[in-house]
Amino acid sequence: ERTHRGPKEDRLALLRATGVSLEPLWFLAEGLAELLLEAPAGEREAFVFDGEDHELRRITDAGWLNRVTAALSARALLIADGHHRYETTLLYSQERGDAEDAASRYTLALVTDLADDGLIVLPTHRLLRAGVAVTGGREVGSLQEAVEAIEGRVAAATYRDGHFQVLPLEGDVAALELHGQVVDNIIGSKDPEQYLTYTRDAAEAVRWVDEGRGVAAFFLGTPDLAAVLRAAEAGITMPQKTTYFYPKAPSGMAFHRLASESLL
Repeated sequence: ERTHRGPKEDRLALLRATGVSLEPLWFLAEGLAELLLEAPAGEREAFVFDGEDHELRRITDAGWLNRVTAALSARALLIADGHHRYETTLLYSQERGDAEDAASRYTLALVTDLADDGLIVLPTHRLLRAGVAVTGGREVGSLQEAVEAIEGRVAAATYRDGHFQVLPLEGDVAALELHGQVVDNIIGSKDPEQYLTYTRDAAEAVRWVDEGRGVAAFFLGTPDLAAVLRAAEAGITMPQKTTYFYPKAPSGMAFHRLASESLL
């Protein structure tokens, strides 16, 4: 996904100040479910955070770890969460210029199977703070009708001046097509950070428009992860906030000391 300058500067300052990675980057990959289910026993640490049950298992079985390494080396990884931290980690590693086996050349990673039943993906809606009206959509009577009409489709919905419209889109990834076919045409070459606000609460986006905090809201359905992965493999950069994955691993579950001389 495209990233924002401010969050990257903040995360880089944190790495410089602490010399420690405090939480994993979260990746998704296809075809790992069977291998993960076969993970051997290991020392366990369980805890509850924010009403969620979490468990860490320390696995030292060399055979299984080698199988994981081989499986991952043959697969593309999709960043689920941590786009800003991914870019910052690369920048920090380059900035330090340590040896190839140094800890700063590595990072914590949480890898989930793309088809995991426990993986929840939610859409992120957009508030446009200025711009012309969108025409050509199919008008519907309520937010609920708009959201239901776009679910499972490459489509978006919009709200402006008290009216909802459903906007059909061409392509495979609704968020990508919404920006390419609609939003980018409205704001032109201007910085999206100056014109867009994001929320996962569709009703909140409607309220913001009614309060005058923006001129229009755009709504998206649940992203098609397979389509997002295919687009990423083709080298396409997604717009900001294309996906939101839940539940997230809390910060501090494990630390990675970046200042260590060698990881090996």
